[in-house]
Amino acid sequence: MPIRLIEVVAKSGHADTLEAIARQFNALDCRIATPDETGIQSVRILAHSDKQQELVDQLQGALGAEAGWRLIILPVDAIIPDPEPQEDARRTATATLREQLYVEVSRGARADATFVLLVLLSTVVAAIGLFNNNVAVVIAAMVIAPLLGPNEALAFGSALGDRELIIRAALTNALGLGLAIAAAAFAGYLLPERFSGPELIARTQIGYDSIILALAAGAAGAISLTTSVSSAVVGVMVAVALMPPAVALGYMLGTWRVDMALSAGTLLAINIVCINLTAQIVFLIRGIRPRTWYERRGAKQSTLVSLIVWTTLLAVLLVIVYLIRHSAGGVAIPL
Repeated sequence: MPIRLIEVVAKSGHADTLEAIARQFNALDCRIATPDETGIQSVRILAHSDKQQELVDQLQGALGAEAGWRLIILPVDAIIPDPEPQEDARRTATATLREQLYVEVSRGARADATFVLLVLLSTVVAAIGLFNNNVAVVIAAMVIAPLLGPNEALAFGSALGDRELIIRAALTNALGLGLAIAAAAFAGYLLPERFSGPELIARTQIGYDSIILALAAGAAGAISLTTSVSSAVVGVMVAVALMPPAVALGYMLGTWRVDMALSAGTLLAINIVCINLTAQIVFLIRGIRPRTWYERRGAKQSTLVSLIVWTTLLAVLLVIVYLIRHSAGGVAIPL
């Protein structure tokens, strides 16, 4: 975890307590500014690369009962001389603080005009690629599809027991996929003759490789979020698992090919479940949890319920796939 500068702005009576907390966690430096005319004081702490989350939690605990305080976390690009030249080889903790993760995933769950526009554009590009069997165009659609954010936020909200974030992420995810399906259905109504393209047909077939891809995408998304690794490539992975089957589902509905729509819809549902299930597991392994004991108790229940729901849904969907595959006269879904 990189070194960070943590600035606390609060009433001057807290300065000694904040300095003691900084010493407790072996802060590299702690500077206390002179209070202003209103009695507000700034305390700057250069936080050691390990135990930053514990330090931030303690600072919040010391100030949480009083209104008007602020805690600002700033990145440190360089320190001369470097106080931790050998630390990189020993870093195993989560590289991003919980508070920073929350801000990031909250942005990803935002259903604003940009999100809607990117979904519609990626749907159009994906449809063109599928209709013309052009893999490069399909990949281009995955690059601009903003579907990683709401799925990460849904799993992260479950890990923290944050009901508001869970609902907002679920609604944003439903909006994005709903728009993609509706736009593709309209394209199917206008261009019903394009249903036989190999790339499009492939998105109505469920194989074990599709399930493994979705499981890997969910895990990669959670790992990239908690380790500050660029999520651009991971976003493409998630979009690959969600956007093409959503477009295929919409198109088949628009052309009234219910059997193929059922296959594409089942694939889409399985991918959504797999992505959220593995992301939830990774967040659990990485120790993502709330700060206080009371919040942790609620989050533990939320995580357990979430894992049970996703696992049950996956089992039910796999049974549906099996029944469709083996039913007399059913839709052939190669596994």
